[in-house]
Amino acid sequence: MTSTPDLPIPYLLLLALVALERLAELAVARRHTAWSLARGAREYGRGHYPAMVALHTALLVGCALEAPYRPFLPVLGWTALGLAVAAQGLRWWCVTTLGPRWNTRVLVVPGLTLVAGGPYRWLRHPNYVAVVLEGLALPLVHSAWLTATVFTVLNALLLRVRIACEDRALATAPGADRLAGVAP
Repeated sequence: MTSTPDLPIPYLLLLALVALERLAELAVARRHTAWSLARGAREYGRGHYPAMVALHTALLVGCALEAPYRPFLPVLGWTALGLAVAAQGLRWWCVTTLGPRWNTRVLVVPGLTLVAGGPYRWLRHPNYVAVVLEGLALPLVHSAWLTATVFTVLNALLLRVRIACEDRALATAPGADRLAGVAP
């Protein structure tokens, strides 16, 4: 007889919390989209957005499907959890720094200068640092190395498209000349 894998309930609860956080992000983004469009925003990169949503959804699904077959390794798991929490902190620092300008879509409101505070003081795309960190750490909380690897590779391909799109869009904003002085 084959044994069924044990369900890692605490890890599945963590994934559920992350899924709820994603829904909160989408609600915030929806409000910010309305704010931006009311001010004449132009959207860029609409074509890659569905792939981004699918990839981020697949991360959570992959974690949930792989984790029952992987052990919880305390040193790796607790370290990865700390990194995943740090990624969330960075993500929400980006959200609060950008205020109504933050979005899951690439929207540029005419006339607004680039934000140079918060994490944007040091990094051009700090939100993507959070995404990369979370994409590695969240699966590794429960040793889901396959999900971490596949997400990381696919996310790297997607981020090449996304960051190029954002850079082209932001080049139209006042203060865009500062982009050259900020680390990519």
